[in-house]
Amino acid sequence: MSLAAILGIPDSTLKRLYSATVNSLRGLLDGVKTEPALREEVALLAIALPLGVVIAPSAAWYAAMIAAILFLLAVELLNTAIEKLADHVTREQHVDIRRIKDFGSAAVFCALCLAGLVWLAAIAARFVML
Repeated sequence: MSLAAILGIPDSTLKRLYSATVNSLRGLLDGVKTEPALREEVALLAIALPLGVVIAPSAAWYAAMIAAILFLLAVELLNTAIEKLADHVTREQHVDIRRIKDFGSAAVFCALCLAGLVWLAAIAARFVML
């Protein structure tokens, strides 16, 4: 009996989930290998995972703190994809391409601010007792 049959799902669904997981991990690995910002954010996540246990006032806070870092990583991956696609379209200086890249950069900045706010609020809740 196959795993799909044991789980009660079609084989095609299990294959699709496997394929999607492999593609996602390949994209993450390639991004980390080629993009310094992604390497820094993965390093930040690696530090945040154990540090968050110490800082977080509760399990819910810990989940929010790690989720904020994962959100930052997701936005950075999307920004990288936009930049790579824009560079593939044209390497020439183009006002609209520059603006598109700036929008992606602004999205990363917002995600970074969100992560910082969540972590600062957790630190305040834990040590200052808001």
